[in-house]
Amino acid sequence: MPLHIMLIALVFLLILSGFFSLSETSMMAINRYRLRHLAKQGHRGARLTIKLLDHTDRLLGVILLGNNLLNTASATLVAIIVATLFAHDDFALFMGTIAVTFAILVFSEITPKVIAAAYPERIALAASYVLTPLLIIFYPIVWFVNLFVSGLLILFRLKPQKGSLEQKISTEELKTLVLEGGHFIQHKHQSMLLNLFDLETITVDDVIVPRSQIEAIDLNADDEIIHTQLLTCHHTRLPLYRERLDNIVGIVHVRKVLNQMQGGKITAATLEKVMREPYFIPSGTSLFSQLQLFQENQKRVGLVVDEYGEWLGLVTLEDIVEEIIGEFTTQAPNLASTFSKQEDGSFIVEGSTLLRELNRKLGFQFPLDGPKTLNGLILEYFEDIPEAGTGLSIAGYPMEVIQTKNRVVKTVKIFPAATAAEIKHAE
Repeated sequence: MPLHIMLIALVFLLILSGFFSLSETSMMAINRYRLRHLAKQGHRGARLTIKLLDHTDRLLGVILLGNNLLNTASATLVAIIVATLFAHDDFALFMGTIAVTFAILVFSEITPKVIAAAYPERIALAASYVLTPLLIIFYPIVWFVNLFVSGLLILFRLKPQKGSLEQKISTEELKTLVLEGGHFIQHKHQSMLLNLFDLETITVDDVIVPRSQIEAIDLNADDEIIHTQLLTCHHTRLPLYRERLDNIVGIVHVRKVLNQMQGGKITAATLEKVMREPYFIPSGTSLFSQLQLFQENQKRVGLVVDEYGEWLGLVTLEDIVEEIIGEFTTQAPNLASTFSKQEDGSFIVEGSTLLRELNRKLGFQFPLDGPKTLNGLILEYFEDIPEAGTGLSIAGYPMEVIQTKNRVVKTVKIFPAATAAEIKHAE
């Protein structure tokens, strides 16, 4: 065979070997979810690629079969060329081996694989049109080789998953995908998606309105008081109780009693006719589950109770929706300001404020795996009820208890972490 023909054949072998290297890397690096999307849109190359990846052992078998055959043929052809030019000179044969190894690494392995890693989708979809018929032609050889591969896997007690497209993605991995998709997802939408994922870990205790802040009507009160309370209430649904707040007997929708208010004052008997039975929620229920329960039971308000049946507070459908999309409702005047910023950068905060609300609105990093309110966090820290003027530091934030009343911390002054660092530096 003429020398120039052998050189052309060598170049052709190296190019073919590079194709198999391109195919191997691109098939393994392609985005599986993007591939599914293209297949649903009817892309034929994507469908062929999915079929190939569903049987990874066969795909790798035909790729590596072609790659190794071509590399071996290239090495053999170089040996023939060296023997033709330099007879059987050992040094020339050694240099020829080094040269063909370098050529295979550069032109058939590293360069093609780097290109395939940069453009996996384009290359994999195009390569599938070639690999599919090759797999059909060489299937008997691939099947025979895979018999030995299967035997070795059984020997080492390895059982690889069938179908690399069936990989599961965890919630945390999905969150990472949403965060890294910031260029394609609007910031507001990104925040809503992340909040939606958190509904499984957030419970009703994290968004509860405590009993001390709930507006309720005592059915044993005078009719004048009840009438005035309905006229001045700030909510559309109000709990009804008798004598003590623990004895909840129903929930009334204010809109249902508006028409009757035209005929005169509303009495306790009137409210009993239009009230609905209270809907109770066990403490610790996840917001995602409660959202579904609200939908199934056609409820919008639920009363949270602990394991002893004691009423802890109230949760509404709006509270859960606000956890997803952010605040949008108007709060009652007495609940509108649970904290206020001071001139020195500190915050005066009510002890009943939820830690989750402080973290979200003020950017603090208080732990959420224990107590739900600032009062509970401070009481857990001291294991006692602190006196006014007592200082402490939790999660890097120095605080000062301003007021305690009725065995609870009523008001606290919180210094931001930056302010605390400045004070320490000044000292």
